[in-house]
Amino acid sequence: MSIDGKVEKVVDRPIRLGMVGGGRGGYIGAVHRMAVRLDRRFELVAGAFSSNSEIAQLSGADLGIAADRTYTDFREMARAEAKRPDGIEAVAIVTPNHLHYEACKAFLSAGIHVICDKPMTTTLADAHRLVELVESTGLVFALTQNNTGYPMVRQARAMVREGLLGNLRMIRVSYAQDWLTTLLEADGHKQASWRMDPAQAGDGGAVADIGVHAFNLVQYITGLQLQSVCADLQSFGSGRRLDDNANVLLRYEEGVRGTLWASQVAPGNNNALTVGIYGDRGGLEWNGEANDYLRYTPFGEPPRLITRSGPGANAVAAACSRMPAGHPEGYVEGFANLYADAAAAILARRAGVREIDDTFQGADAGLAGMRFITACVASHRAGAAWVDVERDAV
Repeated sequence: MSIDGKVEKVVDRPIRLGMVGGGRGGYIGAVHRMAVRLDRRFELVAGAFSSNSEIAQLSGADLGIAADRTYTDFREMARAEAKRPDGIEAVAIVTPNHLHYEACKAFLSAGIHVICDKPMTTTLADAHRLVELVESTGLVFALTQNNTGYPMVRQARAMVREGLLGNLRMIRVSYAQDWLTTLLEADGHKQASWRMDPAQAGDGGAVADIGVHAFNLVQYITGLQLQSVCADLQSFGSGRRLDDNANVLLRYEEGVRGTLWASQVAPGNNNALTVGIYGDRGGLEWNGEANDYLRYTPFGEPPRLITRSGPGANAVAAACSRMPAGHPEGYVEGFANLYADAAAAILARRAGVREIDDTFQGADAGLAGMRFITACVASHRAGAAWVDVERDAV
């Protein structure tokens, strides 16, 4: 059991999980596997870890996966696992972006629940198709925008909905990194190479890789619908085909205005995701590198620093916290909370219940992210003109 029994609820039988991508040399697949192990709701039993047969088999052996359930083709995996009495019930898609749609489609069509990394697809048209497929199958589709798994982000969401900030007015969100300051892709760096390749990443670089995280964080906390964007995208790396820096003005419904900065070429920033939400009664600020804390300032009063599992933390935050105050939680635990959400939805399906908790992010959130990316690219190509989300961006 976890401390105070707040998170861990061991089910009678773990959900049988497969994985597409995440083989040797991969990064995000290992993070997903660590997250899966925290609460023991899933058991990894199959995978198409690489299209290279040698890497696939070695990766499967590393993870203790049976050789006959280690595949090199995700379509073959979907067909084979769907026929097995002990086949996987859910699959985690942790590949480069260009494979997301086809992999999701293959497993949903085989009757298998899907947990997919962001962005959901590389085109808006494919995002619409995937939403329709999820709706027609009735299967669970979970989007792993990991920042929405942090307890203080969930508390911020609850506080906004409670009306503690009053009528929202302004939003400031930024996501700054420095790892692409030099041309890593020119030296064959795996992560840099596919992220700067339009054929694998899609039309967006930094705006799709980290900008969509910033956009999604705002949408998750506020529930506001984005109406239009004015985006100025840059490629500071000489010869880069995709942006490595993005400055975006945001217009939301109800007259709310915002700014978004996403950069992977800002020296001195490791993974600096920050957000501020401001209304006529108060403001909230959160920093992903100090994710256990939430700064709340009622107008005219001194700021209050709310600590996860400490004074001021609410029931929403407590429900997804594992450690007591002062014992930091972080990145892997955030992912683990998303897997816990997915498990709850899948177990509900087992029981014949389709409703999903409103903290859950599914295909609709993936579609919203693609609308944002597509609108930003369209705005940039139009000389940083204002572009209505969806209507002008298709």
